[in-house]
Amino acid sequence: MILPIYEAAEKAVPPKGAVLLVQEAFGVNDHIKDVAERFAAEGYRAVAPHLFHRSGDPVIPYDDLESAMKHIRALTADGLAEDLDSAYGHLHDDGFADARIAVVGFCMGGTVAFLEAAKRPLGAAVTFYGGGIVEGRFGAPPLLELAPSLKTPWLGCYGDQDHGIAVEQVEQLREAVTAAPVDTEIVRYAEAGHGFHCDARSAYHEASARDAWSRTLVWLDEHLA
Repeated sequence: MILPIYEAAEKAVPPKGAVLLVQEAFGVNDHIKDVAERFAAEGYRAVAPHLFHRSGDPVIPYDDLESAMKHIRALTADGLAEDLDSAYGHLHDDGFADARIAVVGFCMGGTVAFLEAAKRPLGAAVTFYGGGIVEGRFGAPPLLELAPSLKTPWLGCYGDQDHGIAVEQVEQLREAVTAAPVDTEIVRYAEAGHGFHCDARSAYHEASARDAWSRTLVWLDEHLA
């Protein structure tokens, strides 16, 4: 099965590196495409694989969480691994080695970004409000269990008002990642909730979003070879 990928070409020669952008729970929608274009404007090749392609590849409205959950439940560890391997292969074919690739994910994709950081020695990884800290997701162990084995420098951005990810869990994760042999950092935003970076959602919190985006770009600049 061919994996659909949204690709945004870098606005720099040579490119700074590449970003594998992992979608929210609502598909590769206009917001995810816009984020890819933002990375491209900063000089990165950006690719966003369509992880729901096996279940119809929908774009789901932000107020239809029930439909989003159906497609999330259809994801499997094997399917995710196959799709991400395909996306990495696409970047490898274009000359980007793992050390020049960052994985950045939002919501559901934030969890996937952490899992990838524990699996692969990439250049950098960034998670925006990714869950599964204590309970695990997609057949993977909890992030707390994986934290000491991180292979990729990882930045996590979380909102204190996130009703699905307790501050206590975020602080547990902060402590756990200190055992990793790579750079790690967690930033909490006191006034932000889940989805705070997405300017297409009512949860958007501009000040937090701007700061987290700035930190993301600095993290990539510092860690991509």
